[in-house]
Amino acid sequence: APIVVCAVDWTGILNSAHVAWRTAMAEAAGTTPERCAVQCVHQHNAPFACLDAQKLVDAQGDLPNIMLPDFFAQCLDRLRKAIAEAIPQAVPVTHVGHGRGRVEQVASNRRINRGPDGRIVGMRGSACADPKLRELTEGLIDPDLRTVAFYSGDRAVVCCHYYAVHPMSYYGDGRASSDFPGLARKQRQAEEPAVTHIYFTGCAGNIAAGKYNDGTKPMRGVLARRIYDGMVAAAKDLRREPVGEAIWKTADVLPAPRADLNAEALAAMISDRSRAVVGRNRPAFELAWLQRVEQKIPIVLSSLQINDICVLHLPGESFLEYQLRAQQLAGGRFVATAAYGDGGPWYIPVKEEYPAGGYEVSVAFCSPEVDDDLTGGMRGLLQ
Repeated sequence: APIVVCAVDWTGILNSAHVAWRTAMAEAAGTTPERCAVQCVHQHNAPFACLDAQKLVDAQGDLPNIMLPDFFAQCLDRLRKAIAEAIPQAVPVTHVGHGRGRVEQVASNRRINRGPDGRIVGMRGSACADPKLRELTEGLIDPDLRTVAFYSGDRAVVCCHYYAVHPMSYYGDGRASSDFPGLARKQRQAEEPAVTHIYFTGCAGNIAAGKYNDGTKPMRGVLARRIYDGMVAAAKDLRREPVGEAIWKTADVLPAPRADLNAEALAAMISDRSRAVVGRNRPAFELAWLQRVEQKIPIVLSSLQINDICVLHLPGESFLEYQLRAQQLAGGRFVATAAYGDGGPWYIPVKEEYPAGGYEVSVAFCSPEVDDDLTGGMRGLLQ
């Protein structure tokens, strides 16, 4: 049955919206939703789609939209049409290649500023105007951009690029943008118009450009050039080989919510008109997650394995440690990881980071046991 892999230049697609996206792709391609992976790139100047949270907000009558359901439905129609038009143009894939390129001065760990007890005292985000925070160490990152290329004979057909960093330089001005990874991808696309270039964000829940980005507008082009250089380096490193066995595997996980999340309390926050908009809309996302868990709708992890290449699809804002863990679980095989799939659980820290607090932990909807659930799912996909 066909496999469909998709990257969307949106902030996130969550819960039933993510299921709807995979279902639409499956219907158009003649396959099942479990054989469809939808990952967001996570640029913040872009839609954040949760149909379930939107219903909770709609019921209040006075809150601004989280998303536009009509626009979302139009996107699904365009998605089905794009797949239907693509299928007659399909070509056989005979070879596959993988390569990696070092990306300099883009990624940095956000959770560096800690007190003597190890707790987070301040976050170095995607942009950081504080020179003292930018002077702090780069921290744990994955410096390599990974590329997986598909060939039909001698001709490259698709190049998929994977790099772990929050993909924002400046944002919040209300204009949709694919930001600096989009600029890098578009440059590669212009140079190789016969090859479809697709960019995926890796496990970047705790990774951003803050050490190297002061938030000024010229930095967008600088960061784009550094990502582009990594893509070029990975292209030079590509090792092409005949396609052997291709395996698609899935694993269902449904992590438990944080113990302090209470449906009645969240509903009261949403309806409390004395609270600021963010203090009412954000609980709608938390309540949507609680309702999903109650309905027992799992998150689907997936992997595509061709020869010794593993492409792994993970949910939400997974911490970098999961990407590094996947590389260990794969036992020396080449692993390219895309996170920001189903965004229902928001941030997904590793369990060791929960006691340290900080922003990411405060907006993690799952209990620390999510670490065991996600790692167990990855182990089943990769070993």
